[in-house]
Amino acid sequence: MNEPHPAVVRIVRLTEASEEALQILNEYYEAVHVVKRDKPGEIQEIIDDAGSGFWLAYRGDEVVGCVVLRKLEHEMLASECKRLYVKPSARGHRIADLLLDAQEKYARVQGLDWIYLDSYDDLRAAITLYERRGYERCGRYNDNPQATLFMRKRINLQRG
Repeated sequence: MNEPHPAVVRIVRLTEASEEALQILNEYYEAVHVVKRDKPGEIQEIIDDAGSGFWLAYRGDEVVGCVVLRKLEHEMLASECKRLYVKPSARGHRIADLLLDAQEKYARVQGLDWIYLDSYDDLRAAITLYERRGYERCGRYNDNPQATLFMRKRINLQRG
C-alpha cells in the first residue's frame, strides 16, 4: 500500500507577527514548559531587528514548526537560536533541519559569526540534533533559569 506523498515543506521568514506565529509559539511553550515567554510586542521587535528573525515551517497550508533568531547584545557578531519546535504530527520529515538551515543562512548573510543556544538535559532529541549540526557545548552565556546546557556554532568559517 502506497502512502500519499507528503506535502511540500515551505520555510517562511516573517515580516510581521501573525496569529499563526503566536499559536505555534504557545504550543511550544506548553510542550516544553517554558516559564519566560515572549510577549506579542516582543515578537515584532525580533522580526524587525536585522540580527534577528522568526521563521515558520508550513506543510501544505498548516504551520508545523518555528524557530527564532534573537540578536545577543553582549556578544559581538552573535545571535541566539530560540524556540525551535516542530509539531509531533510533522516530525520525521527534516523540518527542524530546514528551519535551522534557513536561520543559519540568514545569519551568515547578516555577517554573524556565531549562533548560541540554550537547552536543558531532558530535551535529548534536540541536543542530538544540535550536536549533529555542529553545535558544541560552551559556558553559560545567559540567565535563563530553565537552561542547563549551553551550545554555540561558528557559522562564518571565513573569520576564524
